[in-house]
Amino acid sequence: MTPLPATQPLRPDVSRRKLIEVRNLVTRFKLGNLEVQAVRGIDLVIGEGEVLGVIGESGSGKSVTGLSLLRLLPQNAEVTADVLSFRGRPLAPLTEREFRELRGTHLAMVFQDPVGAFNPVKTIGWHLSRIIERAKARTDRAGSDLDQNAMSWLKDVGIPNPERILPQYPHQLSGGMLQRALIAMVAALQPDLLVADEPTTNLDNIVERQIISLFRRLREKLRAAIIFITHDISLAAGLCDTICVMYAGEIVETGPAAEILGAPQHPYTFGLVATSRQLDARGERLREIAGELPGALSRPQGCLFAPRCGLVTEECRAAPPPMREIGRDHTIRCIRHA
Repeated sequence: MTPLPATQPLRPDVSRRKLIEVRNLVTRFKLGNLEVQAVRGIDLVIGEGEVLGVIGESGSGKSVTGLSLLRLLPQNAEVTADVLSFRGRPLAPLTEREFRELRGTHLAMVFQDPVGAFNPVKTIGWHLSRIIERAKARTDRAGSDLDQNAMSWLKDVGIPNPERILPQYPHQLSGGMLQRALIAMVAALQPDLLVADEPTTNLDNIVERQIISLFRRLREKLRAAIIFITHDISLAAGLCDTICVMYAGEIVETGPAAEILGAPQHPYTFGLVATSRQLDARGERLREIAGELPGALSRPQGCLFAPRCGLVTEECRAAPPPMREIGRDHTIRCIRHA
């Protein structure tokens, strides 16, 4: 594979002090008599202040992974892991009440569709006041000017007159405005970890740039770590320190953003990056990755990407390839790598 031009690391001095550690995460869904593994074998280490980009096609398991970490899946889901810890504290033994306290202060999420994050019979101002109360309870980081800071976050996400929307209800705001209000409230909460699940999907290009800028501020100002889930590689390239590529419920490549996006090693990653680069090249016909993701109940025996891979051999089809380290903090799930 011909390497693509390398990008520059967004932040080479990012801390690798562990904030979140995940080893062998598996998420199953029970559907009647069936049990479906949506994601499996997920290993992640996220440092304080680090932005981890999770990329892949729709259905690759990106959102399920983020929801699994924050216990936001439906009751028919089961999540197991050999290690799942926050600042070295195991999360599995926590009761639902204990975990909600953690999720409501140190851990937070921005959803692709913000409607479900709001109580429809409460105003935006009511929601914001609840966030302020929770943040004030964190005496180690909340300041006396938090009320004013919260209003400033509203302005930073493109709401010039925040007092105008405070008495309004969620249904009275556009989707873009509601998404910005949700991100502002999460910012006011000052979490240690923010999971952003496709947060710019329904926004125009101008608002999208504002949101990306806000995430940079969150990381720099609050030292908040971010898991940024997206299918838009250009957004990941401009924001993330580390990239994790998922395919059919598995991680197939992970490493520094400059290496992953500048010189991708897994055939699937290469295809994603090459397709993204073509979007910026005028006059060229867009070449997509041939084939489709395998269904959860019809996955091939060997490498899951084998049916779509131009480098496939019989050895690839024989058994699932292990994850191998090919450089510092750079791993790949492919036996064809030299």
